Amino acid sequence: MNKKIKTGWIILAVILVLILMGYGSFKGTYNNMVVLDESVSASWSQVENVYQRRMDLIPNLVNTVQGYASHEKETFALVTEARSKAGGTLQVSDDILNNPESFQRFQQAQSELGSALQRLMVISENYPELKADQNFLALQDQLEGTENRITVERKRFNESVQQFNMYIRQFPRVMIANMMGFDEKTYFQSSQGADQAPVVSFE
Repeated sequence: MNKKIKTGWIILAVILVLILMGYGSFKGTYNNMVVLDESVSASWSQVENVYQRRMDLIPNLVNTVQGYASHEKETFALVTEARSKAGGTLQVSDDILNNPESFQRFQQAQSELGSALQRLMVISENYPELKADQNFLALQDQLEGTENRITVERKRFNESVQQFNMYIRQFPRVMIANMMGFDEKTYFQSSQGADQAPVVSFE
């Protein structure tokens, strides 16, 4: 009888150890997913910051160019519309990281804004006085720095996403990820010519 009781206690102890080990493994995996998810969110915040910085520069840039080239109304309208559209996608940022369609719309809007800005900057080629304007030169330098920063932050964001996606896709973590609602994040995809920051200097 004592032997049976002893055996029962051993089995119970083994079961408890296995449960604790399973709990510890689950807890560690879940916590790592949370840390990596927060890392992606932090990287995304930096991406938003540099895009917002670009948007903040646009009104002053447009006003400066407009002072020398007031008849370029089509370009100014294009930039204003693209800025408004890009600003709208920034307002739904909470949905972007978990929604590939929203992320694609965000990226498309920012790409269109970048193209509109390039068109605006090209105008300065026809206006030597504008190219010599100190305010314009300062804004141009700020824009160039911002575009370079956008490239850097997008790269860092993609690296964070890669770490997160690789972690949650590995077995058996993928089961925990599915159970706890951790979905793969979307990468920034390069469009044609996007491997370099837009050229905004005409030296």
